[in-house]
Amino acid sequence: MNTSGNTAAVEAQRLTARRIFSLVAAELALVEQEFERQARSNIQVIAYIGDYLRASGGKRVRPALTLLSAAAVGGDASRPNVVRMATVMEFLHTATLVHDDIIDNAETRRNRPSINSRFGNQTAVLMGDWLYMSAFETSLKERSLEILDILTNVTRKMTEGELLQLTLLGRADVTEEQYYDVLRRKTAYLFSACCEIGAILGGANPSQSRALRDYGMNLGTAFQLVDDLLDFTSDEDALGKAAGADLLEGKVTLPLIHLLAEEPRMKAGVQSVMREGAYGEFTRDALVRAAEKGGALERARAAATSYAEAAVQALAEVEPSKYTDGLRSIPSYILEREM
Repeated sequence: MNTSGNTAAVEAQRLTARRIFSLVAAELALVEQEFERQARSNIQVIAYIGDYLRASGGKRVRPALTLLSAAAVGGDASRPNVVRMATVMEFLHTATLVHDDIIDNAETRRNRPSINSRFGNQTAVLMGDWLYMSAFETSLKERSLEILDILTNVTRKMTEGELLQLTLLGRADVTEEQYYDVLRRKTAYLFSACCEIGAILGGANPSQSRALRDYGMNLGTAFQLVDDLLDFTSDEDALGKAAGADLLEGKVTLPLIHLLAEEPRMKAGVQSVMREGAYGEFTRDALVRAAEKGGALERARAAATSYAEAAVQALAEVEPSKYTDGLRSIPSYILEREM
């Protein structure tokens, strides 16, 4: 293993991310303040968990997309309503994470105990609901039916994605079409909504709004493809959560779909891992080696690259600027996430 080379690659990735996010660093600081303000409550447990969630951090990719999209079409990303809506997008994302962790029985999130493992499932369910309702309460202040329509649609899509995924758990016969349907609903639609809402708040014309909506959809698809690849190939320290958890939770992702199409004899082993919730004789390392050898990983990486390129192409309708350049750089940053 080339440790020095890996270290250099990670550092280059961090510098790229730092450069992109520095474009809206001041506005992201305002988002943190707004997150804290919106999470306040006279119900002590809500205030405490809200602070716990905010301190858990995350890269704030979704609010950054909202801010960058608003600025890319000539808007002022520091305006209070833009900052509020960027925070709303993070609230929606956080709510889905809280609910997802309950469904998946996840113990950790971002190297910290998940809300359900720390406070229990009942409290976590209600906290996720509270985050959803708070997000919609804040968005109502915009008095924009267009924005509310986007938010309602994306929330419905995310819930549908979770329900669809539940129907596919434990199955080794998941098709590529079914996989992408769940992926778009659970992840890509929210990315798309972040960009489209940012464009609307920035005063975009219809073609710019569509371009940024499409950019977000392709970017979100690439993001989740890479995330699924990392779960398949990376270790726990790199992920901030259990590695190889998707299969243990009964989820078949794109690398496995490709692998099982080429090696159907491996289905029994995959099903045994999902059934037992543990890697036994059928080890994770053996699975990764087979996927690498048979080209399944390369095909999944190629799919992520294709969607990242489509995201960049969608920005052709948006006027050149440092903010557009920032958006244009994000797909490469996503592809380089220790992929």
